[in-house]
Amino acid sequence: MKKEYDFSDSKKNPYSAQLKKQITIRIDEDSISYFKKISEEIGIPYQNLINLYLRECALENRKLNLKWV
Repeated sequence: MKKEYDFSDSKKNPYSAQLKKQITIRIDEDSISYFKKISEEIGIPYQNLINLYLRECALENRKLNLKWV
C-alpha cells in the first residue's frame, strides 16, 4: 500500500446523483417491526427493504387508496 495517493486526475462520480440521500422520517413501531421481520427472513437490512419497497411503489406509480371517515 502506498503512503500517498495522487487524486489530481480523478473525476467526479457520474452516478452521484443516483446515490442515496439521508433523511429523517417518522415511522410507527408496528411498521418498523413488520419490515424488520421480513428483512430477517430474506437476509437484507430493513432500511434497504423499505427503500426497495418505496422505489417499487414509485416506479409503478402506485397511489394510496386513502379515505377519511
